[in-house]
Amino acid sequence: MTDPFGSTSDSVTAPARQAFAITPDDNAELSTFAKAIYVGRGGDVMLRAVGSESDVTFVNVGGGTILDVRCRAIRVTGTTAAEIVGLA
Repeated sequence: MTDPFGSTSDSVTAPARQAFAITPDDNAELSTFAKAIYVGRGGDVMLRAVGSESDVTFVNVGGGTILDVRCRAIRVTGTTAAEIVGLA
């Protein structure tokens, strides 16, 4: 199989090269920090951005939305959205 972009370097603005399911957790950080997250089923998303020291809630995120925020944690407390996918 050929990947015409396989030899290009990755960057924050480049399309994601990985997609992974995220299970919200109040104590653990993501094993891979995401450059964005996809919200499959809408609701609130409580997360900690890569460069932040505190959590923030994105309120009433619609299903099918991609949040263009680099995050290191998605919290279960305060998150009502579901089917969240990390993009890295």
